[in-house]
Amino acid sequence: MSRRVRSFAAAAVATAAVVASSLSVMAMTAPASFYDLETKTLDGKPGNLAQYKGKVAVVVNVASKCGYTPQYTGLEKLYRDLTPKGVVVLGFPSNDFGGQEPGTAEEIATFCKTKYDVSFPLFEKGVTKAGPTQSPVYQYLGATGNLPGWNFSKYVIDKKGNVVAFFPSKVTPDSPELKAAIDKALAE
Repeated sequence: MSRRVRSFAAAAVATAAVVASSLSVMAMTAPASFYDLETKTLDGKPGNLAQYKGKVAVVVNVASKCGYTPQYTGLEKLYRDLTPKGVVVLGFPSNDFGGQEPGTAEEIATFCKTKYDVSFPLFEKGVTKAGPTQSPVYQYLGATGNLPGWNFSKYVIDKKGNVVAFFPSKVTPDSPELKAAIDKALAE
């Protein structure tokens, strides 16, 4: 084997070792549950999701200027009706689709409160699409093979923090499919 080939082979082995080491570090630091993630609330305060452990969460990528924005009404009703049963709605604003959430955190909060009387928790604006700037929340959710194709996609998270269902935007908060997934998660 020539010196050049040996050098190339050694470099390939070294690169493989670095990649394997990085993957093992990533595996060790990957959250075991949705509730292990930390994020920030819409007002910039720490938003540790562990406070929702033991509850069923409906996680939604929301936007203020979308055709699906009226779903805020149904999400708020779901939140108010099911919170006593152990369900929370968690909204994550996103500007990924059509630039439909261009506002600042303050503008988003004002819009949600004045237009839809939203009282469910809202978190910092994040990137749902895969890539280097994707939010850790959507990195975790996307590991299921489902990422939002548009605003108001919904994930149902069980009491232990596992993703148990995904619904695209067209599935409304009062749809039988979403309610069945929530009821199933509550029963477990």
